[in-house]
Amino acid sequence: MTENYTALYEQHKIAGASFTDFGGWQMPLKYSSELAEHHAVRNAAGLFDLSHMGEVWVTGPDAAAFLDYALVGKLSAVAVGKAKYSLICQEDGGIIDDLISYRRGEQKYLVVPNAGNAAVVAAALEERAASFDVRVEDVSAETSLIAVQGPNAEAILLTLVPAEQHALVTELKYYAAVNVEINGQELLLARTGYTGEDGFEIYIPNEDAAGLWDALLEVGAGHGLIPAGLACRDSLRLEAGMPLYGNELSREGNPYAAGLGPVVSLKKESDFVGKAVLAELKELGAGSTSGRKLVGLRGMGRRAGRSHYPVLKDGNVVGEVTSGQPSPTLGYPIALAYVDVEHSAPGTALDIDLRGKPEPFEVVQLPFYKRQK
Repeated sequence: MTENYTALYEQHKIAGASFTDFGGWQMPLKYSSELAEHHAVRNAAGLFDLSHMGEVWVTGPDAAAFLDYALVGKLSAVAVGKAKYSLICQEDGGIIDDLISYRRGEQKYLVVPNAGNAAVVAAALEERAASFDVRVEDVSAETSLIAVQGPNAEAILLTLVPAEQHALVTELKYYAAVNVEINGQELLLARTGYTGEDGFEIYIPNEDAAGLWDALLEVGAGHGLIPAGLACRDSLRLEAGMPLYGNELSREGNPYAAGLGPVVSLKKESDFVGKAVLAELKELGAGSTSGRKLVGLRGMGRRAGRSHYPVLKDGNVVGEVTSGQPSPTLGYPIALAYVDVEHSAPGTALDIDLRGKPEPFEVVQLPFYKRQK
């Protein structure tokens, strides 16, 4: 696989990052301590390079109708300035990717797929656009994405935004975006994130990314901001009960088993890719009365389950872990797992097979962690 480097690669090297391959990209895994980075995001702020994510503009008279057809959600109902979490599915209901779409105008959307899926999603959108009056433009290669996450994120942003635009930041709602001047440049600022904390994601041309990264680190130092890598991003999103494509979501799965049934808008007047099969899956009780369901598991002991470990009930395999590790915030092991629906109720006692030894866990409501607002 070709190795890709973000525009901030040199910044990460200077900061002493350890790198890992993620979706074909060389990304910072951690800078010093992944635990310190995790706690910084929960208690102060962390700075993330998310430039491996994709950015696809969908514009034209049919933009809203097209996205209603291409995605499972009703994107035409999204107000200008707002965003929506959705899925792009196959005809058989399998999940190609989960993504966020920002409506930037009546005929203009920014669709943001995951790193390893960016090219696949762009190609699928291009193919599905054939009978619509829209333009699909993949700008992933020239766009960087920087995230500031944590309770001090807003205060940090305000130091780089002109005073007359402060209200644009402070009044920005979750899952909304606005054009605002940051560090002397007009950029797209979104109040979104993947950590369970308040935070922002900033879209910026590659050539300007390093300057913004350095400026954020400088002004954020007094607010406890430190650079944060993928390791803590994974532990943060797991505590927040957020699915990761390739772990909880895949082409073999479906939205109902993943607990994402509400994301699917079967009531849309228009057809959409996968609608017939998804309607049938819902009718058959997928994720509710049949098959397996994604649940949260809390460890009763100290040992953590990991991806692909079997989940047991009375010694029999009833599921499989998709993500698991000790929770830095909560102090006990947590996991996401698909289990047979009859064993999915909160309070159900289950075991995870830790290399031949059953370790006790209990089904709990998601998310594991929810920030105090």
